[in-house]
Amino acid sequence: METTYDGGGISSIFAIFGIGYFIFMLALSVFSIIVHWKVFEKAGQPGWAIFVPIYNFIVYLRIIGKPWTWVFLIFTPAVIVGAFIVWINGSMAMARSFGKDTMFGLGLMFLAPVFYAIIAFDKTIQYVGPNGIPTEDLDSQIGSIGKPAM
Repeated sequence: METTYDGGGISSIFAIFGIGYFIFMLALSVFSIIVHWKVFEKAGQPGWAIFVPIYNFIVYLRIIGKPWTWVFLIFTPAVIVGAFIVWINGSMAMARSFGKDTMFGLGLMFLAPVFYAIIAFDKTIQYVGPNGIPTEDLDSQIGSIGKPAM
């Protein structure tokens, strides 16, 4: 006697879960794109920059007031250490850039999708400046004849 096994039932269950997982991840990706686009635009940077690899990280560094050379931290041989430094310092600097405190920075570290969405969609949160330091326009720094404004 030869027994055969038809795994059609279990395969269907795995297919349903796989399709559900794919739809969930697709929705999460679209949500992340929308959120980061709005955060970039709120900081006065081009939203389309999120689609360009490496350049999006340079724009992120510009928003938080860090030098562009930090890009190399994520390519160091000790990638984990470099990424960890960028993750901690970047989250805190992003919170300060939007006028928020250390607790909000911790939220950006551990619940990034939620806290970035708060930055993106909350109308009361405004971009203060890189690392929380307001930037002044040229007229307030230099007077009309080149002398410092009083």
